[in-house]
Amino acid sequence: MRESVIAERVCLISHILAKVFGLIGIMLVIPHATIILNFGDVGQTAMQLSMANGGVIDIIFGIVAVSIYACRVLGWRTWLGFLVPSVLISVGSELLGTSTGFPFGDYSYLSGLGFKIGGLVPFTIPLSWFYVGLSAYLIARSGLKVAQKPTLIRHIAAIAIGALLFTSWDFALEPAMSQSAFPFWYWETPGDFFGTPYRNYLGWFGTSALFMSVAALIWRNNPIKLSRSQLVFPLIVYLSNFAFAAGLSLGDGFAIPVSLGLILGVFPALSLWFKSSDGLENPNSEVAVASLKVALK
Repeated sequence: MRESVIAERVCLISHILAKVFGLIGIMLVIPHATIILNFGDVGQTAMQLSMANGGVIDIIFGIVAVSIYACRVLGWRTWLGFLVPSVLISVGSELLGTSTGFPFGDYSYLSGLGFKIGGLVPFTIPLSWFYVGLSAYLIARSGLKVAQKPTLIRHIAAIAIGALLFTSWDFALEPAMSQSAFPFWYWETPGDFFGTPYRNYLGWFGTSALFMSVAALIWRNNPIKLSRSQLVFPLIVYLSNFAFAAGLSLGDGFAIPVSLGLILGVFPALSLWFKSSDGLENPNSEVAVASLKVALK
């Protein structure tokens, strides 16, 4: 138990630090790359490794941290119940999108995010859909108290709001990641919303709502009850990923997309976290069980 908590925190901190270094690298180092390259072979090697593996390392730490958290707090079956549909549906949607333009628009991935599945989609992309998607859905589900009052309307609302939180991340992420000094993907035909097609956001919302719906069906006999303290971890994951995207976009002058993400994503996420239950909620959590035993003594 203690070892898993330590590993979870180490991976989360590493995930956040990787994002900080990535932000510094893209905004400060790459524009002044000649300074590093002046160090000869050492500088060139460092530059190549950081550009080729920086994004991969960041995402790997993210999925490991969230997976440990999910197994520890929700249980491994519940973790798999979200991991499998989110990865399969997102990679299918991304492969379809990069091949046909549906549902996101005509785009292609560049290097920087690891090995490409089918030569089209970096393997890290569906992993990021999983860990940010799970964080967004848990925030929405807990804030709406779906487990306490599991009505159909609340389930649908949690899926819709979870998908909105997830899509709001892309409002901040999209402009910089496709138009920065070191882009990770590009649009064949730039869209009307700061270079991004409007349909891209519909694709993000639809894809995330679909895998959240599948997860909700898988979880239907397993009430997921998280207290406010247990919800801090997914909130940190969501906010740190948004902050990284916002930092990149603001650095390139994309204030409006970031503001939209704040209004539709960050502020609702904080409100939902605050509205979540502040008591002991999850009987499946080892932390909760241990606390309950202490309370009963």
